[in-house]
Amino acid sequence: MSRYRGPRFKRIRRLGALPGLTSKRPRAESDLRSKPRSGKKSQYRIRLEEKQKLRFHYGLTERQLLKYVRIAGKAKGPTGQVLLQLLEMRLDNILFRLGMASTIPQARQLVNHRHILINGHIVDIPSYRCKPQDIITVRDKQKSRALIQNYLESSPHEELPKNLTLHPFQYKGLVNQIIDSKWVGLKINELLIVEYYSRQT
Repeated sequence: MSRYRGPRFKRIRRLGALPGLTSKRPRAESDLRSKPRSGKKSQYRIRLEEKQKLRFHYGLTERQLLKYVRIAGKAKGPTGQVLLQLLEMRLDNILFRLGMASTIPQARQLVNHRHILINGHIVDIPSYRCKPQDIITVRDKQKSRALIQNYLESSPHEELPKNLTLHPFQYKGLVNQIIDSKWVGLKINELLIVEYYSRQT
């Protein structure tokens, strides 16, 4: 299944707020979700919707998400927490968290167009896994810095996760450590996602 490119509000109304997918918001709180369907949700549907939240927020294909779930399952620690940490340490997500992009799709485009450096080297792979002490900077070009400046000014000024530091006037961000799951900020039950995939195999 390919990356979702359809109407973004349709996903928000069904699944709730997905800040990584779009910076726009419905006009009224009542528009955030569509009217609930009659009848109780099945356990399968509940797990499916949690999986879809994660997938659409981070902008992943089904194959990519399954790959991350398998990696998390082989790592030390609770699979759900490790999964969130893996996704949060992606370069496109780090740029989004730093405010250098308003959405994760914007961040992915910045990386693809070679505007971003890590430790002084151009990285054009959005899924690049950042590590503690990585220094993320913008290319010393007028176009690159103008793009980032615009995003920094337009992005919501939310508190940064403790694992990141931003130096806006230097167009630089620092990865201090692997993120703690409590700072992810996405209302999601990662255990249900792990259960969803465990029942598919």
